[in-house]
Amino acid sequence: MNNLSLKKIFIPVLIISLAMPVCQAQSFDRPSAPRQQRSFSHKGPLKHKTVKVKGPKAAEKSKKDQEAKQSKIKKDYGKYVKENQKRSIEIQTPEVKARMKQNIKDADTNYKTKHKNSATRTRSAGKKYR
Repeated sequence: MNNLSLKKIFIPVLIISLAMPVCQAQSFDRPSAPRQQRSFSHKGPLKHKTVKVKGPKAAEKSKKDQEAKQSKIKKDYGKYVKENQKRSIEIQTPEVKARMKQNIKDADTNYKTKHKNSATRTRSAGKKYR
């Protein structure tokens, strides 16, 4: 009986001991692929095109016309404001004109210093004032 149990233990141990060198012989580092194969073998993720959906031409044209009208209105409004400011200064007496012009200059310098102080805190905007 003792002989039988020894055979049962000895045979698997023998098989494992003989298989170990074979397994170790199989593990080897593969040589690196040639440069041409490497570039073709791995392609990056596929890039999908973004499809632009165009509406009817009439709708596109009306959008452009609307944007043009809006920009014209904005431009005209700016001109109107400037003309009104000039007119309001022109109709004043000379003393008041001088005082109004000085107030405008003071307001501009205050705005510039505030803007400069806030802009110098940020790196990109601070480059303007160096």
